[in-house]
Amino acid sequence: QVQLVESGGGLVQPGGSLRLSCAASGSMFSIVVMGWYRQSPGKERELVATISIRGVTNYANSVKGRFTISRDNAKNTVYLQMNSLKPEDTAVYYCNAAMKWGQGTQVTVSS
Repeated sequence: QVQLVESGGGLVQPGGSLRLSCAASGSMFSIVVMGWYRQSPGKERELVATISIRGVTNYANSVKGRFTISRDNAKNTVYLQMNSLKPEDTAVYYCNAAMKWGQGTQVTVSS
């Protein structure tokens, strides 16, 4: 079993930045890819970014050039650096690994 705990969400003005963290614990051998997803009210959960254990990354088109995913394998932690935030980035952000989900962290972009 893998447990995931997210942190770092909050309220930020358009154009601002936030950094999300997701710490994993448990059966670490099962984690190859870690990712961030988000869900806005009335919408389906969507992929934001993923990163493999070797550091290969994948991004949704809507966040390319603004968001950066990274991971510290020694700390079993994945990060999402979000820059140039837009109101449409407002959502609950979820960490995913080994088919498990974290509890989610709210990101609100508003003036």
